[in-house]
Amino acid sequence: MEDERNIRELVSLHLGLEGYECVALENGLDALERLARERFDLVVLDLMIPGLDGVAVCRAIRKAPDRGGVPRVLPENRDVPVLMLTAKREENDRVIGLESGADDYLTKPFGTRELVARARALLRRPRGVATAASPGQAPLRIHDIEIDPARRRVVVSGREVELTTQEFNLLHLLASHPGIVFSRDALLARIWKEDTHVTDRSVDTLVKRLRQRIERTPAEPRYVLTVWGAGYKMSDV
Repeated sequence: MEDERNIRELVSLHLGLEGYECVALENGLDALERLARERFDLVVLDLMIPGLDGVAVCRAIRKAPDRGGVPRVLPENRDVPVLMLTAKREENDRVIGLESGADDYLTKPFGTRELVARARALLRRPRGVATAASPGQAPLRIHDIEIDPARRRVVVSGREVELTTQEFNLLHLLASHPGIVFSRDALLARIWKEDTHVTDRSVDTLVKRLRQRIERTPAEPRYVLTVWGAGYKMSDV
């Protein structure tokens, strides 16, 4: 999704040369309508597009709203990898993009080799169906959080919470080892595995997104705690 025709064609061309079938759109609402009808493997999303901007589109994908004329995306598109494109260089703009649910970002102008490399990395990441837990993994309960790995279902205080694949994997990892501190490097290795296009900031952003989903007061978390200078942990039982 890109409103500048030359960039839209450039992205489609180089991803097409890699064997990917591309759908090029310039309007955020048009994009959500397609996501409501068809399953996609990757969304390349510009921050500034007409109709709905990239942040609004990304939030609609992750939360799948059904209000205000915004289409509800297919359930299988809720964890689609999102690569955000932006002409803005300020760190705050990049963070806003990631906090809206984007998995990675590229600042324009960008090289086509980097575009393809980041797209490949995102496409290698496991999604909900591909990473569903084996039947041997029993449901887990900690505090008032219930986690069912086989169904990838999370209930907090009786309320079902929708999580992206990465948010679920982070929660399950921490909840499976209450009180154990995981460094940012350890989380990068466990959650992102071989992906080299992520940084410590990606971990912090993912933790913040998870807290917004499960914590009553995200600024004063009860479950996912920061251990200053060390990393993050699930609070002790």
